[in-house]
Amino acid sequence: MKKLEKGDKMNKFRTHMLGEITLNDIDKEVTLSGWVDTIRDHGGILFLDLRDESGIMQLVSEDDKMFKHLTKESVIKIKGIVRKRNEEMINEKISTGHIEVLVKDIEVLSKASNILPFEIKNSKDVNEEVRLKYRYLDLRNKKVHDNIILRTKVIDKLREIMKRENFTEIQTPILTASSPEGARDFIVPSRKFHGKFYALPQAPQIFKQLLMVSGFNKYFQIAPCFRDEDPRSDRLYGEFYQLDFEMSFVTEEDVYEIGERIFYEIFTTFTNKQVTKPHFPIISYKESMLKYGTDKPDLRNPLIIEDLTEILKSTTFNPFKNKTIRGIKVKNIGNKPNSWFNEIVEYATKIGMPGIGYITLQTDGRFKGPIDKFLTDEERTKLKEKLNLEFNDVLFFIADKTNYNRYASLIRTELGEKLNLINKNEFSFCIINDFPMYEIDEETNKYIFTHNPFSMPKGGLDSLLKQSPEEIVANQYDFVCNGLEMASGAVRNHDREILKKAFEIAGYTEEELKNKFSSLYTAFEYGAPPHAGMAPGIDRILMLLSGEENIRDVVAFPMNAGAQDLMMNSPSEVEEKQLREVHIKIRQKL
Repeated sequence: MKKLEKGDKMNKFRTHMLGEITLNDIDKEVTLSGWVDTIRDHGGILFLDLRDESGIMQLVSEDDKMFKHLTKESVIKIKGIVRKRNEEMINEKISTGHIEVLVKDIEVLSKASNILPFEIKNSKDVNEEVRLKYRYLDLRNKKVHDNIILRTKVIDKLREIMKRENFTEIQTPILTASSPEGARDFIVPSRKFHGKFYALPQAPQIFKQLLMVSGFNKYFQIAPCFRDEDPRSDRLYGEFYQLDFEMSFVTEEDVYEIGERIFYEIFTTFTNKQVTKPHFPIISYKESMLKYGTDKPDLRNPLIIEDLTEILKSTTFNPFKNKTIRGIKVKNIGNKPNSWFNEIVEYATKIGMPGIGYITLQTDGRFKGPIDKFLTDEERTKLKEKLNLEFNDVLFFIADKTNYNRYASLIRTELGEKLNLINKNEFSFCIINDFPMYEIDEETNKYIFTHNPFSMPKGGLDSLLKQSPEEIVANQYDFVCNGLEMASGAVRNHDREILKKAFEIAGYTEEELKNKFSSLYTAFEYGAPPHAGMAPGIDRILMLLSGEENIRDVVAFPMNAGAQDLMMNSPSEVEEKQLREVHIKIRQKL
């Protein structure tokens, strides 16, 4: 808020925001409004800290009784004179630390209760359920408040970047049709059409493809997406926001270029940490799963997972028999105490492993460790050569029939954390591509889409006709940073014959395809351009930029981990009249 100049319309509540007042304003009369932050008694003299969004101002009074009736978090208006603080009262930690206001008049605009649910400045230490129930108080905490301000700035910057790149901002519908896009839909009953439902969009996927068919060259929006997925520390329940964009007549490399530009500019604008410069490393899905055990690798961690299955295929060690075996070499830690290794074993047990084996290379070239006696000389030699093992290096073994990737990934991360190998002052980006198009559903034992069902298979129709489903690679890609998926995208299917065959493999008849995706199916009959795009997740971007470990801390009014809004008492029951209007009857819970 700017200072009011002569001739400006007078604001009866304030002449200045608190953080605007400087030493240049000494001896000026000001009107200020805000919240009572603290009331301090210094030997019988009361000091009051007033707070607004811009900062804090120390207030003093010559009348001892002026502040005594006030409660913390009450909203007040004061009139007073700006003056310089005494030397012993200067606070270099705040911008207004050299000045204070001598209060001449005070008015209580809204009195707060004597008892607060928690101290505002300590709200982040309070149980999350309590914080979210009183979220309007939690948002007064400067750190939480600043996260929401950062959100506004980041979204403004995203719009600036997209418009500079000649993208057209277009809003797509919130009420739409249900479609199988990977997660559970939120459905909305129709009052006008008995027994029929709308759905909230999991993403604007079909709409943005239709915009390309409509002849728009570049589209974007700050898109709300709705998915009935269980929340996690890095995933909100119910709704989230993404920068959704699509382009016509482009390849995946064109999308990479735009994505790299967006992430690099956003992260270098809003952080001083080291950010990967374009071009980001490109890693295939297969390579990522082998080297890092995940398709969301944290490249700050230098440890690499190796496949040892072939070397140990004839092992006599029972825990390794008929298993996929992975190994992680860690350099020069053989002198760690037994207690350190015991902690790794305990962690392995905690994540579901029966234990974890390890061997250490000694000065004489021999291995030390309980697994060594099960190794042949040939196996020892091959392990040394494959992993380039040196004195004091330790090799950890992970073996399992199905969960070897997950276990290896978790052990890699745990080792990286315990050994302080992960640079916390870095944002390390990469692009994961060449995802498998299909996977087997464990429940139905049938092929399903692993990613976006509207992606173009690499090789087009030819690959769908000639390759087995598990060999088909989709033209899909994810942007990953520090072990988090930050964006997902693909080159889209724009050919009806390829679309029909792709869905046929996933068990859809042409009639089902027409019914479920009639708009896209029909639109492709009238000429669709090759197109591609992606969708960076805004909430996760903010989570990384703010340094928060819980994604709910970057959203103004999130639901809790149990999918409830405790502040609004949601979800809630509705009246019978409302249910009748939408033709719904509540069944008894089984």
